[in-house]
Amino acid sequence: MNFGQMGCAAVGWMRMLPETPQSVAALEIARTLRRHGHQAYFAGGCVRDLVLGCAPKDYDVATSARPELVLDMFPRAFGVGAKFGVVLVAMECAGTSVLTEVATFRADGSYSDGRRPDAVRYTLSAEEDVLRRDFTINGLLLDPERALESGDIRGAVLDFVDGLKDIQAGLIRAIGAPGSRFEEDHLRLLRGVRFAARINFVIEDLTRSAMAAMAHTLDQVSRERVRDELTRMLTEGRARHAFEALAETSMLAVVLPEIERMRGVEQPPEFHPEGDVWEHTLRLLDQLAAGCSKTLAWGALLHDAGKPATFQRAPDRIRFDGHVEVGARIAEEICRRLRFSNEESAQIASLVANHMRFGDVERMKASTLKRFFQLPHFEEHLALHRLDSMAASGRLKHWQFAKDRWEAMPAEEVRPVPLVTGRELIAAGYRPGPRFKQILHAVEDTQLEGAITTADEAMALVRRLFPIDEVNGD
Repeated sequence: MNFGQMGCAAVGWMRMLPETPQSVAALEIARTLRRHGHQAYFAGGCVRDLVLGCAPKDYDVATSARPELVLDMFPRAFGVGAKFGVVLVAMECAGTSVLTEVATFRADGSYSDGRRPDAVRYTLSAEEDVLRRDFTINGLLLDPERALESGDIRGAVLDFVDGLKDIQAGLIRAIGAPGSRFEEDHLRLLRGVRFAARINFVIEDLTRSAMAAMAHTLDQVSRERVRDELTRMLTEGRARHAFEALAETSMLAVVLPEIERMRGVEQPPEFHPEGDVWEHTLRLLDQLAAGCSKTLAWGALLHDAGKPATFQRAPDRIRFDGHVEVGARIAEEICRRLRFSNEESAQIASLVANHMRFGDVERMKASTLKRFFQLPHFEEHLALHRLDSMAASGRLKHWQFAKDRWEAMPAEEVRPVPLVTGRELIAAGYRPGPRFKQILHAVEDTQLEGAITTADEAMALVRRLFPIDEVNGD
């Protein structure tokens, strides 16, 4: 299947939509279902985004056809949540393989686990299907044939829950009784905050009150799901607004108590005129660009996590002695709790552990500076320092110095080929042991300083600083 095979009607429709493989596939699926006598609509977030004038990344289709009929209708379809009426349909569009989720209209039973319904009942009623969804802005259905005929997206929307009205008013409102929606799936608490932040909407009062009342239920949500929602808040833009809402609805204290403790922790005004640790962190989050890396975003959030535990009002000023080390340990614990990968955990903890080192860059020896540049993903360390500086004094002197040196320094100068290895030490008569690490480090340091450039010079240095009989214990 390709764009050219869609026919004149589809081409007219695509003029109203972002012409993507995803939109083409969804249209073809909906039209196929309708040709077989079933109801079929675009559903959920894609309709919300189209009404808002945004380009959806994915398109979902809701239909009256039962899953087994959908599976029979499309040759490349497979059930991923057949128990809940969900089928994935695969199509090739413009050389791209597209997966479209097709869900059968359903009415859910009780949710004993706070995530999935214990049982579902299929229905022919689109309205009944909508009433089980989370928020009114996500409860919209789009009739593609009607939109095709009228050329009007809004006029082709089926709205059983006043979702269009709430979009016009900029409101996030739960469908029906907010407490019931959040009891069904506790993750909806975080999703509501994320939606509000991402599209700059306000959470409706009753919905917000229910969020605060049910914040404690987030303890029952899997850590991976919490991690993923928080990551999306941090990387989709407007992260400050998301975390302010988390704090105001008591959710922050449940999912990230270490960040909640930042609130009200004073800082020395001569270094942080912006205010307390919480305000500083919010200002930093405010600068995070949509699409930034997960590790940079979490490093930004956690960079001062050690300050509440190390706060002291010394005679000269407020101090946070050791906050970097404490913060790195806190970051490691949070990453373990939320089940980040080992690689991600190491990078996030490294960002926290090294974020204060930029204050010394202009005084660093050449070897120290080059070792600093050797940190994995140094560009993220540089980015975090810029964010940190802009959220405080706004001075970028250290950032500019480090950036200029890092960009000007060839990679082979930052991480040169070793002049001496352990094998060469053994060949020279040294016995393997714990001193090898010290010897090799000293050689690399001298090499990074530019004082030695050849293997002969390196071995001469070793023999002078580490006599063989002393190392071997002879």
